Amino acid sequence: MSTDNSLRYLKLLARDYPSIQAASAAIITLNAQLNLPKGTEHFLSDLHGEYEAFRHVLKNGSGSVRRKIEDVFADTLTESEKRTLATLIYYPEQKLPLILKNEADPVEWYRITLPRLLKICRTVASKHLQADLAPLLSKHFATILEELLQTPEDSEDHLIYYQNIIDTIITTGAAQTILIALAELIQRLAIARLHIIGDIYDRGPGAHLIMDTLIDYQAVDVQWGNHDIVWMGAAAGSEACIANVIRLCLRYTNLETLEAGYAISLLPLVSLATDIYGNDPCSIFQPKSGDEVELSNHERDLIAKMHKAISVIQFKLEGQIVKRRPQYQMEDRLLLEQIDYGQGTIRLNDTVYPLLDQHFPTIDPANPYELMDCEQVVVDKLKLSFTTSNRLQKHVRFLFTNGGMYLAHNGNLLYHGCIAMNEDGSFKAFKVSGEEFTAKDFMDRVERLARQGYYTTDNPEQKRYGLDAMWYLWSGEQSPLFGKEKMATFERYFIADKATHREQRNAYYDYRDQEEAVRRILQEFNLDPETGYIINGHVPVKVKQGESPIKANGKLVVIDGGFSRAYHNKTGIAGYTLVDHSYGMYLVAHHPFESTQKAIENELDTVPQTVVLESNSVRKRVKDTDLGWEIQQQIDELNELVNAYRMGLIKEC
Repeated sequence: MSTDNSLRYLKLLARDYPSIQAASAAIITLNAQLNLPKGTEHFLSDLHGEYEAFRHVLKNGSGSVRRKIEDVFADTLTESEKRTLATLIYYPEQKLPLILKNEADPVEWYRITLPRLLKICRTVASKHLQADLAPLLSKHFATILEELLQTPEDSEDHLIYYQNIIDTIITTGAAQTILIALAELIQRLAIARLHIIGDIYDRGPGAHLIMDTLIDYQAVDVQWGNHDIVWMGAAAGSEACIANVIRLCLRYTNLETLEAGYAISLLPLVSLATDIYGNDPCSIFQPKSGDEVELSNHERDLIAKMHKAISVIQFKLEGQIVKRRPQYQMEDRLLLEQIDYGQGTIRLNDTVYPLLDQHFPTIDPANPYELMDCEQVVVDKLKLSFTTSNRLQKHVRFLFTNGGMYLAHNGNLLYHGCIAMNEDGSFKAFKVSGEEFTAKDFMDRVERLARQGYYTTDNPEQKRYGLDAMWYLWSGEQSPLFGKEKMATFERYFIADKATHREQRNAYYDYRDQEEAVRRILQEFNLDPETGYIINGHVPVKVKQGESPIKANGKLVVIDGGFSRAYHNKTGIAGYTLVDHSYGMYLVAHHPFESTQKAIENELDTVPQTVVLESNSVRKRVKDTDLGWEIQQQIDELNELVNAYRMGLIKEC
């Protein structure tokens, strides 16, 4: 930066720090922050709409809160007392009445419990500046809470003063409110930053509730997953993404997020389905409902018809994209033109297969990818619903603002799916207009295109290019979010031979077990392979079959162990999460989460086991993190400002 530009910047900085004293005070505060312990990071992946399980893991910080209880009360409380205290912190409003119902002397219980909560709160608050705590405190009791958190109990006078405040809280009837405020404060202070490694949407019914929670969380980032990008594309107006979203919701009878969460009306599709497929049993489109969804025969029949209607629309819309984007190299997905509609068969790779469903009243064999007028009307109405849903737009805008294809943070690399590789382990290249993109460059390019598809308003062709890119990220062969050679949706529906259903994974999934390959990926993203880790999601870890989530001699960690109930039978567990704190990093395996009610009543903590990945004898400080680097930059700039004041280059205000 030139001297003139530097001085211009310092003059702008002087508006916020108008004197030597103001700048010096900021430098002192920032230096103090640099030497605080590093904040705890919490990593979750593949939530798939399982809101209750997600909320429980969020509340307990994957064992972070329980570890603080152990630190403070290791030898002074019984295991039963620790479990009760932990559950009270996680669910104060629900647990408190259950506890008090069995307490002979509630006043004495409050006199014991409030100080315990305050001790834990002081411990988790030790990683934060006092000024940062103020916004998190209960509005009406902020002054009292500050006083209690700052008052030491190291002398008889202090103890009397402290206990007097506690007694006054109880006698004024404020104990319950203060207790709830402390419990919620402990939850918030225990975790400094939350990382979601993709796939918030689909499968479970509560993706919209998860998004509401993330928006209100103090610090969060999201690495987009393939199930996120298809919803993002739908919200942006991609017709192919809209069809995919609706098809998945109908296939798994997961209409809660679609209808109740985002007020997307499916009535246009109902009308089309009953008109066109009224006499069609649509047997292969029967929904896959679990025990938690009860459907009447009439409901199942209607959903099956809607399912078929939107599936045919999806195949048409996807064919249109493949034809207008030859660079995607997805011509093998143009399956509608491989059908012999008279014989009811399809030709794939020189083999002819009979179709399980041969009734295609809306497909013109001469132009199979063209929508009928009645289909186009439905697509237009659905598109309007998606693009005008205020709640959906709020959630998707949050994903664009706080998310991306990957994140390099504190020396680690976070991404959902894969870094596309060739069979020899080299990075796969994607060629566009003579230019090749690989690995990091490709991730950067498709992220830019996705943002272009959402934010562009004045250039229809540019917007369509971005919308098509989002669909490609959902299902394209080289998509780093998908990571397979094809999405065999058509084959799974219409062909009995399961060999055609196979979706070959990208070579990355073989090479991610090799330390050398993981090191190359870290270097590609300008990270130190000696100290960095890759934190990955997307593919459930089959623990029941002996698979380990720790790959490449500990350099790569997969934290999708199956949050979704649909995967529990395959994985044997209910997901992995990761915690990175000032003394190291550990992996947490979770038991299947039954319900919030059982967690409260039975004081269940879904943290059966942990695996330590890294242990530091010297505690990491804020100065050792990316945040520390940013703070040091601010300190350097403020020192320059102080010098400019003292040299007379800038006048104090």
